[in-house]
Amino acid sequence: MSESIDATNPYRARTPWGSPAPVGPTAAAPIGVFDSGVGGLTVARAIMDQLPHERIIYVGDTAHGPYGPLKIAEVRANALRIMDELVDSGVKMLVIACNTASAAVLRDARERYTRQYGIPVIEVIQPAARRALAATRNRKIGVIATEATVTSRAYEDTFAITPNLEVHSVACPRFVEFVEKGITSGPELLETAREYLQPLKDAGVDTLVLGCTHYPLLAGVISYIMGEDVTLVSSADETAKDVYRELLNHAIESPVPEENPHHEFLATGESETFSQLARRFLGPEVTNVRHTSSVAERYPTGSLAAITPEMLAAHRSITLDESADPAEAAHTVAGTEFSGTTPKDDTSCV
Repeated sequence: MSESIDATNPYRARTPWGSPAPVGPTAAAPIGVFDSGVGGLTVARAIMDQLPHERIIYVGDTAHGPYGPLKIAEVRANALRIMDELVDSGVKMLVIACNTASAAVLRDARERYTRQYGIPVIEVIQPAARRALAATRNRKIGVIATEATVTSRAYEDTFAITPNLEVHSVACPRFVEFVEKGITSGPELLETAREYLQPLKDAGVDTLVLGCTHYPLLAGVISYIMGEDVTLVSSADETAKDVYRELLNHAIESPVPEENPHHEFLATGESETFSQLARRFLGPEVTNVRHTSSVAERYPTGSLAAITPEMLAAHRSITLDESADPAEAAHTVAGTEFSGTTPKDDTSCV
């Protein structure tokens, strides 16, 4: 995709049809964090605690979550749509606060956003694996995750380079259901946890990776079943460290620390339940959760990242007057027969 420089802002490139392109991130921009629901708030909380001056836009994809039971292709499509929109809204970094999405889309995301636009992409699997390796004493590590994450073998692949290591993975699909309903204790949860965790107790693991960002919210019952000798590993704190490291590496740490940065919380589905759970799990920082059908809905060109080089190549004959309205120009390119709808009107983007 060829780009020209915006004369009004020499650091902001413009696409061939005249609208701003999501190129190099700026330090004053917020960090984009997303998950299929409330689980990623554990990661957002860690980032807010460790980096209190950074702004966050958090998206819970409640319209399509939970991601665990979905096919990898569906998870990938949902995740890329949200990240396209976050990039379009001007974030300086993307945090995939979901193990299932990390397993499904990380390589594509780094190709699409880091390589193309210089926007760092942080995920949650590597940080958790790193912490587990540091914690284990008997070289037996357990992983509990969604069906999709377990099927992907993402953790096994990550641990594969470490010799003499036993990795035991168990899918715990109902854990996400409990969290999304606000259930963190009770006899049904306890019985379900016993059933899921018994194979890991039998295997003698001394370290257990909570391989879904929802699961730290059930740490009480999980620790009770596994016993005090088993170390529970959450990716949240380690992921926040990776966020800080990449902010420094890309020189995009917030230049003017804000005492009380304004965080945004968005839900693609029903927002009231999400808001109640978010306040319970994250705290009073969640002052308002907005429902949105498009994270970047205030941007008239829709998702620029969704307009591919192939689409442009098919329409090289289109010439745009330099004085033309950028939104109308983007509408012209995106609203042709190959797309069906314009990005602005496509409410299925997230």
